Amino acid sequence: MFEKFVKVIHSPILFRLFLITKLPSAYFSGVRVKYIDPEKCTVTVPFKWFSKNPFRSTYFACLSMAAEMSTGVLAMGHTYKLDPPVSMLVTKVTGEFFKKATGVTAFTCNDGGKLNAIIQEAITTGESISQVASSVGKNKDDETVAEFLITWSFRMKTSSRFNP
Repeated sequence: MFEKFVKVIHSPILFRLFLITKLPSAYFSGVRVKYIDPEKCTVTVPFKWFSKNPFRSTYFACLSMAAEMSTGVLAMGHTYKLDPPVSMLVTKVTGEFFKKATGVTAFTCNDGGKLNAIIQEAITTGESISQVASSVGKNKDDETVAEFLITWSFRMKTSSRFNP
């Protein structure tokens, strides 16, 4: 199913429709998925009018949004059309900033395998399980701008209908 999810992400119309309806701030900030496979996702955020702060750099919230999306898109890919469905929720975010973001910042998460394993465990056990995913943001010179740790909680959805 991951491959079908990637087709949606790579469709300019479907992905932009998703952003504008579900994540309008990401759409207007210019956050975009640049690369995705089952193990890795890279998301970029530009320095532009909508994403800037008064200090002539990218606003920290836009950096955080791109970092979270690099982890979340991987998780969404691994939960896409699962039966039973799995809910996912961010429970904690920590970030550290190292360099002023003055151009395009690319956030990469390489934790797709860990996320998939936890999702499968949540299905098997029926319990809510958390996993920390790391996302590192780099500038065009390959310098680390920021690092984020995003904690995701996964839980198999239960039917609200009575099943005799």
